[in-house]
Amino acid sequence: MTVKIRLARFGCKHRPFYRVVAADDKSRRDGKQIEVLGFYDPLQGKEDANRVSLKFDRIKYWLSVGAQPTDSVENMLFRAGLIPPKSMVVRGSKNGQQSTNHHVSPITGEILN
Repeated sequence: MTVKIRLARFGCKHRPFYRVVAADDKSRRDGKQIEVLGFYDPLQGKEDANRVSLKFDRIKYWLSVGAQPTDSVENMLFRAGLIPPKSMVVRGSKNGQQSTNHHVSPITGEILN
């Protein structure tokens, strides 16, 4: 059983409200969940404290046992400071010149080797 940390949608039509849940990856988006780990309300203001609430200790536990966050949850966890950013890879340019792949720091933009 592979566990995903993902968003489950609640609320009315045109008034979404999401719970951050740990669920089996084969279950439906709003289906059976293992544990509720927080919530996300996209209709609140960006500076509002009630926009996102996460249970940090439980999220750290699920990440430690191998749960994989979805892309949207991964962005939320990065903004909350729970996980480091993904490393970016720069490929060759579009004008046809082939160059070697360089790893770029997502924070500073510097090329790492």
